[in-house]
Amino acid sequence: MITLRQLRYLTSLARHKHFGRAAEDCAVTQPALSMQVRELEREIGAELVERRPGDIALTDTGLEVAERAEQILTATRDLVDFARHRDVLSGSLRLGMIPTLAPYILPRVLPKLQAAFPQLRLEVRETQTKSLLEELTRGALDAVMLALPADGADVETLPLFTDSFLLAMPANDTSLPRGRVDIEDVDQRRLILLEEGHCLRDQALAFCGTPRRDAPASLGATSLATVMQMVANGYGVTLLPQVAVDAEGRDDRVKLSRFRDPEPGRRIGLVWRRTSPRRKDFEALGKLVTETIAVRAAR
Repeated sequence: MITLRQLRYLTSLARHKHFGRAAEDCAVTQPALSMQVRELEREIGAELVERRPGDIALTDTGLEVAERAEQILTATRDLVDFARHRDVLSGSLRLGMIPTLAPYILPRVLPKLQAAFPQLRLEVRETQTKSLLEELTRGALDAVMLALPADGADVETLPLFTDSFLLAMPANDTSLPRGRVDIEDVDQRRLILLEEGHCLRDQALAFCGTPRRDAPASLGATSLATVMQMVANGYGVTLLPQVAVDAEGRDDRVKLSRFRDPEPGRRIGLVWRRTSPRRKDFEALGKLVTETIAVRAAR
C-alpha cells in the first residue's frame, strides 16, 4: 500500500534532484529514502526515478506522480489542521513574509498577537514572493503576507492595508523641489533598487515607468537597510515604503519627501490556499495586523 511517507520522500526528491539532499530534507538516511522510493515504484508498477551516476531525474510518470503527491500531502495537512485547530489562532501557524515587510511588521504585531492568542505558536519564514507562493502551494506554509496581487488560481486573498512609497534622498540633495514631489521629478539614473527577484524592485520600476532594459543598477542590495545606507552616503535615491520609515528613515543623512496624489504604493495582503480550513485564523490575524498598522499611522 502506498504511504504518505513514500509520497513525501518522492516530492522531496523531485525538489532537490539529489538523494542525499532529499534525505537530509526528510531527516532520514539516504538508503532509507531510496528504499522507500523503490517500494513506491513497485506499488505503482512504474519507474519514477531515472538513476544515473551522481545525478537523478524523474521520469515523465515520476513528475506526474510527484505533482499529484504534493496535492495529496497538502490536502492531508489541511485535514489535520481542520481537526486540531478548533480554537481561533491556536496551535502552530507557519507564516511566510517578504523581506520588505517582516522586519517592520513583526515587531509591532508579535506582542499583540502573543497577548491576544497565547496558545498560538507562530513560525515565520522570510523570503521572496515566488518562493513563498511555491511553499504555500505545497503546504509548507499556512499563509503568506506579501504585496498583492498574488498569482495562483487556488489561493484566497485578504487585503490588509495600503503601504505608500516615499522618496528617500541624501539630506544635502537640493535637486528636487521642496514639499511634495512627482514621479517625473525623480532622476531614474540615480534610483537605487533591490536586486532582481524582490517585488519592491518591480513595483518601483512600474511606478517610475522604467522599462526593464533601462532599469537602474540594483548594486546587489538584498535589503532596504543596505539601500538606505547607499542613499545616506550620497549614491542616489530610492523609494521607501511607509511601513519601513520608523526603522530606516531615522538617519540624519537622509531626508524623505511624499509624492503628490495619487501617491505610489503597494497593497499588502494575506494569502492562503483555497482548500485550507483555517480561514477564521487568517481573518483574525489580518484584523489584528490591520488594526496595529492603523494605530501606528494615526500617530
